[in-house]
Amino acid sequence: MEIWINPACSKCRSALTLLDAEGADYTVRRYLEDIPSPDEIRRVLDRLGLEPWDITRTQEAAAKELGLNEWPRDAADRDRWIEALSAHPKLIQRPIITAEDGTAVVARTEDAVRDALSR
Repeated sequence: MEIWINPACSKCRSALTLLDAEGADYTVRRYLEDIPSPDEIRRVLDRLGLEPWDITRTQEAAAKELGLNEWPRDAADRDRWIEALSAHPKLIQRPIITAEDGTAVVARTEDAVRDALSR
């Protein structure tokens, strides 16, 4: 399993603490430094079963500068959103855990982390 984190994020640190307590085997990806490509974001979205606007932190300064709240949330604009997430990775919701069964979860709660562990 892999977990995308921002070390400054308390939810990320909590998720790591729980993974360690459960003895999980995982790889850490500091996605602000090891920026995911648009294709990687597409794959994670497929695993999550979500759209890019579902994992976008729309209150970030970069989101406001880009005017993301005004962007259409439809199939025609999906790639535009994905490109924005790759160009501005701070906009990606965190942490994201890719589970062993090929799925993924946005692991902002203890229950979500436990869900990823059970897969």
